[in-house]
Amino acid sequence: MADYHDQKIIDKLVTARIALLLKHPFFGNLATRLKLINADEWCPTAGTDGRNFYYNTKFIDSLNPREAEFLFGHEVLHNVFEHMLVRQGDRDHQIWNIAADYAVNQILVDYKIGEMPKGKKGENKGFQDDKYKDWNAERIYDDIYKQAKKNGKKMLEKMGELLDDHQEWGKGGGQGQQKSKDKKNGSGSGRPVYTKEELKKIRDEVKEAMISAAQSTGAGNLPGAIQRMVKELTEPKMDWREIIQQQIMSTIKSDYTWMRPSRKSWHTSAILPGQNNDEMIDVCLALDASGSISDKQCKEFLTEVKNIMDQYKDFRIHLWSFDTKVFNPKVFTPDNMDEILDYELGAGGGTEFECNWEYMKDEGIEPKKFIMFTDGWPFNTWGDEHYCDTIFLINNPYERDIEAPWGLTVHYDED
Repeated sequence: MADYHDQKIIDKLVTARIALLLKHPFFGNLATRLKLINADEWCPTAGTDGRNFYYNTKFIDSLNPREAEFLFGHEVLHNVFEHMLVRQGDRDHQIWNIAADYAVNQILVDYKIGEMPKGKKGENKGFQDDKYKDWNAERIYDDIYKQAKKNGKKMLEKMGELLDDHQEWGKGGGQGQQKSKDKKNGSGSGRPVYTKEELKKIRDEVKEAMISAAQSTGAGNLPGAIQRMVKELTEPKMDWREIIQQQIMSTIKSDYTWMRPSRKSWHTSAILPGQNNDEMIDVCLALDASGSISDKQCKEFLTEVKNIMDQYKDFRIHLWSFDTKVFNPKVFTPDNMDEILDYELGAGGGTEFECNWEYMKDEGIEPKKFIMFTDGWPFNTWGDEHYCDTIFLINNPYERDIEAPWGLTVHYDED
């Protein structure tokens, strides 16, 4: 049973959730589904894992009612945008934490949800900059990563402080149990550790809760990014595999002609297509290594490409990874196509789309199709629209309205 002081803190948090329900029903709905857990033993501020709201009594005691509302909104948005579950990828942990906080705090400030906690001198304690209005965490990450690379990571200490605990973000393993017992109230309040299967279950739970909250409160007044997510989750999707196959095969059609059957096919009366050896099937694939694509997604994409190319006997696939430059380029033909599934994406930093066209021009590569697998957030331009036929396969479930200004945009959906 909670002691008097802890009960006072719980009452404060419950009051903040009720205020959110009345003022911002969507946020209030999602906040009330989080179980309140005292985490004084390991959490210096507050945190969430998608199911629970962990809090430090001293930190909550320091907040006024409006700041407590802001904190709940902060945790709700981390859950909605899956910042702590899958989006970090291979990105730098410290910079990702800061970028994620910039993203959610800006939305809360723009929509006047609570009040950002203040420092002793009245300054905002959290990360917030109007420069990042309508930016997602990935794009903010690229911007901060560039600054830190140029000026050193010490600059990060001057930018602000995290409002909540992110220490376990991106970590799997364990049994979905809390590691220890809280010394004060005996409740299981050790730092939670989840298996990958449990994390997936939590993701599904959050998505269902988000759809339910949007439907019950109306999505019209929600931040644009959340509206787009709800729309994406509730509307039918086109299969990216079919579109990629159609695009690759559209170049292949011109490489085939109806020819007299070879001696090997004389046993059948069918007239079969034969390949015109005057042309080579030539496709380039570029994989964004800034952290927007997981190894699993990379392998799924390359498996699909291999399945398509296995139908043909003469082709050349140029494959490389990129961040601000191209690296690990490989060439695959029918002789070594099986090896494409062993390709390693590697880890990079920022994202510069232009480096792909610079590489192709420097190497004299002129593909019939160029397919870029990315999150759709170039730091500068989208590249050279006049050089080759380009397809942008975009893996960004949080910004489904991203459309390249030219070429063909296809949205990737994970099974």
